[in-house]
Amino acid sequence: MLVGIDVGGTFTDGVLYHEGEIIKTAKQPTVTAKLQDSILQVLDELLAGINEAEIKRVVLSTTLVTNLLAAGQEEQVALVLIPGPGLNLRRLQLFPATFILKGAIDFRGRIIEPLVQTEIAEVAAKIKAQGYRQAAVVGKFSSRNHQHEEQVAQILQEKIPYLRIVKGHKVSGQLNFLRRLVTAYYTAATKTHWAVFAREIESALQKRGIKCPLQILKADGGTMPLPVSLEFPCETVFSGPAASVMGAFALTRDRQTSVVVDIGGTTSDLALILAGEPLHASRGARINGRYSSVRAFAVRSIPLGGDSAVRRSGTEITLGPDRLGPAACFGGPAATPTDAVNLLTGGKLGNLARSRAALAEVGQKAKMTAEEVAQTVINIFLGRLEGSIAEMFLAWEQEPAYRIWELVNKKKVTPERVIGIGAAAEAFVPALAKRLAAQSFVHPYSPVANALGAAVARPTLSLLLHADTRRQVYDLNVEGITGTIGAHAQMTDVKDLAVQHLQEIARQRGIGRYADRYEFFLEEQFNMVRGWSTTGKLFDVGIQIAPGVIDEFKGVLS
Repeated sequence: MLVGIDVGGTFTDGVLYHEGEIIKTAKQPTVTAKLQDSILQVLDELLAGINEAEIKRVVLSTTLVTNLLAAGQEEQVALVLIPGPGLNLRRLQLFPATFILKGAIDFRGRIIEPLVQTEIAEVAAKIKAQGYRQAAVVGKFSSRNHQHEEQVAQILQEKIPYLRIVKGHKVSGQLNFLRRLVTAYYTAATKTHWAVFAREIESALQKRGIKCPLQILKADGGTMPLPVSLEFPCETVFSGPAASVMGAFALTRDRQTSVVVDIGGTTSDLALILAGEPLHASRGARINGRYSSVRAFAVRSIPLGGDSAVRRSGTEITLGPDRLGPAACFGGPAATPTDAVNLLTGGKLGNLARSRAALAEVGQKAKMTAEEVAQTVINIFLGRLEGSIAEMFLAWEQEPAYRIWELVNKKKVTPERVIGIGAAAEAFVPALAKRLAAQSFVHPYSPVANALGAAVARPTLSLLLHADTRRQVYDLNVEGITGTIGAHAQMTDVKDLAVQHLQEIARQRGIGRYADRYEFFLEEQFNMVRGWSTTGKLFDVGIQIAPGVIDEFKGVLS
């Protein structure tokens, strides 16, 4: 049996899946201050009457990191940078406590300017005096040679023994310095909170007799073991939208192009499945307005949900962006889009009288009936969704996979289908699909599709390998792994090496059976020339276990 739990902004959902059938579902209100309580309530509801020994997999999608960053509750971090020449970071608005050191390593990993030991000691004194307990150390080309990062971290640790340090080459191997420092910074800022949360959840599972490993859903739609997540908490950012994409993917599993619309209580998430493949963001997840190195689906969240507050501003009706509580038909304090649907469908969702009263109160001074307010609310809701999808298509057009698809197929991408996710999907998605001249798809299990997507998501692993045949060395973006390579190595040799490392690391992480599901997402080769002769080659290869569903998933019986 498989368990999937998705922590949303309004509700925490869970499913218990076994051999093509969803045995149980659960839904509990999300208490943001106590996420573990919401998770365990759902888990206990799913496991009631179930032999815990039959549970073979538990996957959790959680908003913990997203909530920490959105609320500004992350830990304060001292950011220590070794940028080298060419980029004036002092003019950029980075993070509050940013310290810039002398020293440089070039793009081939050669030290071209040494560190200044006294300068590092001075920075350590400032960090200590200002009371920082977390630090991130990032060098511009540390993924090619992490010697400077290691030296700086060692001195900082000697001067401040209690300081917890994240090194840039440990969390990302991408050459984009700004994205890598953002990733390292937010990793340091959330690592302690995530570790506490992870220990509490792991302990709770053990007390309930669950012995299978806990997996965490990542922003790219794959999973990673809980122990691995302790080093990469930022990988869990936006796991909620990833769960909705994987839920839509699991419920359809065909080659159609679909817009995924996950309508929650507070927000709606939009994503694209392009010819059966979820579209990834080429620039990485955007955290607090800054691009990171975290691989993620191309998704957008908009402040519009089934529980968005309906108000009157003069003679105009407005929606949200806040949520005051549940819909009036469920005992909430204000009218919502859910109440509008409830009124126009004759009370199919909840208490009809409460919806009518709440909507009538909004329309009173505008001289509108409750029904007129309801229809206006639905039109505004659908119009915003339609407009946001149009904006997303403009953004999606910049993604390489999107452009390649259009070039290969010689036509524009148009949505063939709108897949509705969430409890409110049935109320809004058919009308939205009609506006977009597309098919509507709302599965009976759409209200818990996020949890299903988490339960059946395949483990993923992404590696970047850089090789320099002139120096006869290569390095990986994982754990600072380095090695030697022949002076006459070719692209096929480098790709074979990448496969070997992928398979070995996958085996170490307990996901070896999926190591043959790999794909290359980057293959670049550059010749180094001196005089009139080629003196060596630079290779960059990206390989990943592709996102998808696990072998045990056999579809879902409606």
